[in-house]
Amino acid sequence: MEKGIKQTQFSFPGQLGFYKGKVRDVYIFEDKLAVVATDRISAFDVVLPRPIPFKGQVLNQIAAKFLLATADIVPNWVTATPHPYVTIGKKCVPFKVEMVIRGYLAGHAAREYKAGKREICGVKLPEGLKENDKLPQPIITPTTKAAEGHDQDISKEEILRQGIVSPEDYAVLEKYTHALFEKGSQMAGDKGLILVDTKYEFGKYGDEILLIDEIHTPDSSRYFYADTYEAFQIEGLPQRQLSKEFVRQWLIANGFQGKDGQRVPEMPDAFVEEITDRYIELFEKIIGEPFVKCSDKDLQGSIKTAILEHI
Repeated sequence: MEKGIKQTQFSFPGQLGFYKGKVRDVYIFEDKLAVVATDRISAFDVVLPRPIPFKGQVLNQIAAKFLLATADIVPNWVTATPHPYVTIGKKCVPFKVEMVIRGYLAGHAAREYKAGKREICGVKLPEGLKENDKLPQPIITPTTKAAEGHDQDISKEEILRQGIVSPEDYAVLEKYTHALFEKGSQMAGDKGLILVDTKYEFGKYGDEILLIDEIHTPDSSRYFYADTYEAFQIEGLPQRQLSKEFVRQWLIANGFQGKDGQRVPEMPDAFVEEITDRYIELFEKIIGEPFVKCSDKDLQGSIKTAILEHI
């Protein structure tokens, strides 16, 4: 089976630094970044041992299409996408929060609700909800942006109290988050999907607030199939979804939730191939085009060349 790109280790003229994120390798220059979407996969804020072939290409190309489609709503950091695995863009100063927005009670929020919590990140939730129910309106449940380890839930009030984001800037982040979620939901609906929840990251380029990172990918978002949603909710069945949640559920079933002392289970070849297939399925469903696997024989070499041509 394909091996996938676990990491890159390039050195470029004018390079000022390098940052290895959970799934991205970021090459830092004076006024721009070159970002390689590797095939690493993370869950519960832990990078899993095996890369997922073509996952980086899927994420990079979905993000590129959504960033282009939303650029008239919210300005973003991208200046070029010269390779299936590479994005070049403006070097911004990131806000130290992630703007998570939820239209449905799913994933982390559902687990918290099931545990008895009726308030998440300062947002009160009504009684009587069941997993995957639609919320009365989309809610923003921010998290801290951890350099290492786990992101933590945080309320708007606490963000402002700690001075993590100014009130003026936070108002813009809220406005942009709702606008992007509305657009993403509409685009998903056009393809027979429901955008359940997602997260956005923002940064400043000078005085301008820009959308940074990826958007509406299976790593940052959860999608349900619209045609079976109502029937499955009535019958109490798990929703058909396109997201990373099935990876989390496999890990939970194998005794791992990212907690201290837990060992990451090794994923067998068949499950790795299944994850690749799920990522490609989401690409084809949400984008509405066949996925063309990057066929470069020297993938690392072609990535390096693409970056060299744009720095």
